[in-house]
Amino acid sequence: MNLSAQEQERYSRHLALPEIGMEGQQRLRASRVLIVGAGGLGSPAALYLSAAGVGTIGLIDGDTVDLTNLQRQILHTTASVGIKKVDSARECLMALNPNQNLHIYPFRLSSENAGEIVRGYDFVVDATDSFGSKFLISRACHATRKPYSHAGITRFFGQAMTVIPGKTTCCHCIFHEDEAPPEAAPEGPLGAMPGVIGSIQAIETIKVLLAIGTPLYDTLLTCNTLTMEFRRVTVRRDPRCPLCGTL
Repeated sequence: MNLSAQEQERYSRHLALPEIGMEGQQRLRASRVLIVGAGGLGSPAALYLSAAGVGTIGLIDGDTVDLTNLQRQILHTTASVGIKKVDSARECLMALNPNQNLHIYPFRLSSENAGEIVRGYDFVVDATDSFGSKFLISRACHATRKPYSHAGITRFFGQAMTVIPGKTTCCHCIFHEDEAPPEAAPEGPLGAMPGVIGSIQAIETIKVLLAIGTPLYDTLLTCNTLTMEFRRVTVRRDPRCPLCGTL
């Protein structure tokens, strides 16, 4: 899949990186990434993956834009209030990079549709804000053997991890579904917090798609922006995990 002269100019900074170059940029153009959630985490992840030249991006979200979203969800503007988040996101992303295929799903991911949707992509970005959604995504990715990026944020804190189903520690190994706390009213987060973690998710996506660097496999990266401390916590597969356990 050759790049046009305009695309070569657009991605010239990537082409200058030996880890990416022409071959890597062509691979990004041929890649398909699903982003579940067009909110705080999904906004920076979608913007940077679109700008990076990922050829096909799927965006799924059933919510509409609310005024309270605008403090952190940078895909949307004041004019977007009251319209579907995926419609607002499509306008923003196509203005940023018209050389992409953008598939929008104006509904929530569910146990009924997750397998069919996830199967059509190379990588999944979990940009949701509830344990239920995160467990659903991990199950769908495990069933279809699709790598994914897990992330979560609250107040001034965030975390991220990258998973290759059946090969690395998965979300169910760390967070047990039957022990997940009940969903509570949101507290925060700091508006720029999802920008930090969502950007890390975009970087992890690119690393996995291009097989470069060291993704956050078997590693939970945590971030405290009050102290600006990042920690890498080694996590191990649980042999009793309901998804990838061996017992």
